[in-house]
Amino acid sequence: MGLFNRRRLPSAKRPPLDREERVVAWAGATGDDVAVATTYGLWLPGAAERIGWHDIHKATWSGRQLAVVAAHETHSADGYTVMEDLPPVIVTLLDPDHVPEQVRSRVNRSVAYTVHHPLPDGGGVRVVARRVSGVNGLRWTVRYDDGVDAQSLEVAKLTAELVAQGHVDSGTPVDSGT
Repeated sequence: MGLFNRRRLPSAKRPPLDREERVVAWAGATGDDVAVATTYGLWLPGAAERIGWHDIHKATWSGRQLAVVAAHETHSADGYTVMEDLPPVIVTLLDPDHVPEQVRSRVNRSVAYTVHHPLPDGGGVRVVARRVSGVNGLRWTVRYDDGVDAQSLEVAKLTAELVAQGHVDSGTPVDSGT
């Protein structure tokens, strides 16, 4: 389909976009609703707000259903944010169009750096730097494996060191965002 042949999202289905935000794809879903992919994130059917590309931890496409696992902030530390997965949201797309491809592409492009590190007392931590649409710099986050005591001072100290090393390894200044 050419640029000028793109199908148009019905205005009644259009979510409340930010001024600079643009629709890149949309899909018909069950219940006469839509999923809308934009330059900033994904609007799921019935949602009051979008999930930013940088907040989607995992998304899978089965050929009919899109499963999205978003993450939310549990707490912030100096220079990074600790994230935890929310329950998956599964949407049946009756007319998927380019939504699954846009989700995969934009989530992947949001990741600038990702490394999983084992921790001394078991488990590990994933250090991630993500691009946030419409924001300069990177957002540094960590996600602990199940069973890791994220409140431990020793774990927090080691995590801060691993995030600092991530800045060095990725060539980003420490003040490039949190």
